[in-house]
Amino acid sequence: MGEEKKSKRAIGKEQEQIAAEYLRQAGYQILCQNFYSPFGELDLIAKEGETLVFCEVKYRADTGYGHPVEAVSFGKLAKMRKTAQYFCLKYAVSEECPKRFDVVSILGEEIKLYRNVTGF
Repeated sequence: MGEEKKSKRAIGKEQEQIAAEYLRQAGYQILCQNFYSPFGELDLIAKEGETLVFCEVKYRADTGYGHPVEAVSFGKLAKMRKTAQYFCLKYAVSEECPKRFDVVSILGEEIKLYRNVTGF
């Protein structure tokens, strides 16, 4: 069972790297990977132009357990929001700085970006 978890973790890290490269190619500047707070974790934090973007990466090999983006629940979004607020306080990000939440969905080899999944 421990090895199965390691394997899932390794797959997750690999997919986050793929997502980071995808975002770089789309013009994003990756600022941070795997930012932890008392409220949760953000997979990627990036800038697109002047906008600070908090990204969740979701991967599925197939749709047996649903589409990857469906795994981003209201509860997950709430944790993302709190973690983003923590990041902004910790790094003194201006209130005026535009911010948004994106989801990078990876289904097999297909990558799709969902921009602005919830308001900041």
